[in-house]
Amino acid sequence: MNTTPWGFRDILPEEAQVREEIAAGVRACFKARGYLPVETPLLEDPRALASAGRTVDTPFKLFDDDGRLLTVRSDNTLPIVRLVAARLRDAELPLRLRYEAPLVRSQPRNVGAARQFTQLGFELIGLGGVEGDAEMLELVIDALRALDLPSWRIVAGSVRPFMKLLACAADEALARDVLELVHANNFVDLDARLTEANLAESLQRAISELPRLHGGVAALDRVDVLLAAAGIAEPQTDELRALAERFATYSAQGSLSFDFSIMNSFDYYTGLVFKAYASGMADPVGSGGRYDAALEGAFPGVCQVPAAGFAFSLERLEDALDAGGVAQGASADHAVVRAAEEALRIAVPKGSLKDGTVEALAAAGFDVSELVDPGRRLIVRGRDLRAPDATDFVGDVEFVIVRATDAPAFVAAGGADCGFCGRDSLIEANLNLLELIDMGYGACRFIEAEPAGRKGLAERAYARRGTLRVATKYPRIARAWYERRGITADIVTLHGNIELGPIVGMTDRIVDITATGTTLRENDLVITGEIMECTARFFANPGRARLDARLHALAARLEAARSL
Repeated sequence: MNTTPWGFRDILPEEAQVREEIAAGVRACFKARGYLPVETPLLEDPRALASAGRTVDTPFKLFDDDGRLLTVRSDNTLPIVRLVAARLRDAELPLRLRYEAPLVRSQPRNVGAARQFTQLGFELIGLGGVEGDAEMLELVIDALRALDLPSWRIVAGSVRPFMKLLACAADEALARDVLELVHANNFVDLDARLTEANLAESLQRAISELPRLHGGVAALDRVDVLLAAAGIAEPQTDELRALAERFATYSAQGSLSFDFSIMNSFDYYTGLVFKAYASGMADPVGSGGRYDAALEGAFPGVCQVPAAGFAFSLERLEDALDAGGVAQGASADHAVVRAAEEALRIAVPKGSLKDGTVEALAAAGFDVSELVDPGRRLIVRGRDLRAPDATDFVGDVEFVIVRATDAPAFVAAGGADCGFCGRDSLIEANLNLLELIDMGYGACRFIEAEPAGRKGLAERAYARRGTLRVATKYPRIARAWYERRGITADIVTLHGNIELGPIVGMTDRIVDITATGTTLRENDLVITGEIMECTARFFANPGRARLDARLHALAARLEAARSL
């Protein structure tokens, strides 16, 4: 066998030389500001990294000859935190450290994603506040300038306002659920969870709206208004305002904007978080932020040492510098590059969700005549009926006609900027997407069912085998439902006529969707469990939403039309 494992690749001399030159340019910027090199092991004890503030989540684990569980490095910051806490406790602060190192991370199968990356990063330990944030920002800008990228943007946010709001909620279970939903960019289920909670209206509104905020300094003004209404008088945006002032005086290139959808990894970051985008790429070329809690108690006589860091992806920098070539197709590590002047591209599902999607787009003010009957065409144009000087003008769009189950993959990979599909397709795809609106149409239920004449047989089979056999087209949804109930289930994935599974005795039950129940009745199946309700959702590529204001204008128009 002469192939590499999936998600890994060889790098030949020509590309390796380009990578070497990029790394040298970034390294020179870090070195010029006094950052010293460090190296950490490829293998780490997961307990040591967990004690640094985060549980290691990687499929690359092994046992050494002493029987200890080790993990292959999936992050560079936490190993450096461990190194500092163990080896540099007596060092003079601030510490300025840099690194160039590969790492491996888990990726969904069959989506063409890379599992090995090389990071070029730095850590600033012992210098906090505005001064520390400004040094980080300036160092990132230095590197972006040194590489002479065609265009770039810094998108910043902070976890501090959101954590203040959750502290006001005083409900640990709610806070856990909310953090999980925000981390998953699932704003639809976030609103549903907040509706269930017994919160003051002002607090509920602030928690719901904050992760949706984006734009310039006006977005920071809105943060302060929301927090003040929720009872938090002390401003929580000072660090970001200072960052904006520093950016204006330090950089005449690039641009800076704010977006509070980037405030994830709450067990890691404690304040400023920011990402760098370049060359029209929807995925960042680098990201970082402040993690002041990670070194708590690490230095003698000091309760908490401020710390922050940033890491560039060598692969994404490489592609950003070759944006013209990359624009012809996606690389192994990021979404398709699309120029800002191109028409917004919307994934429209075929089948049962098509009519509702067409109606929603028409109600939002688009000419969808070509979409109604596209024939064999896979991409058709749509015209914006709003006046070009309207504040929510989107311009002409392109409709990419896909299967509903494929829509998440198209948007995640940049083949489309946004799209529509059922909640079930988003769950099954399990990709990094921004879920923005529950569109309300295409309603159905996920249910568990069995043949009416076999009542009780599934329970007896489970008692005998210790597992339930279930046929479904939706393995992720089914598996999660059974796990939540503490039931061991063997999932048999089928692609059609799953009702046959228990009828012919191959499985005990099925998990499927139903709208009217007609198919169940015609096949003498009865419902044994209600799993969830499902409707169509509007979603977007997170990076594209941070870079292209047209996406937010489209979302606002869809939401307004839905509310009529």
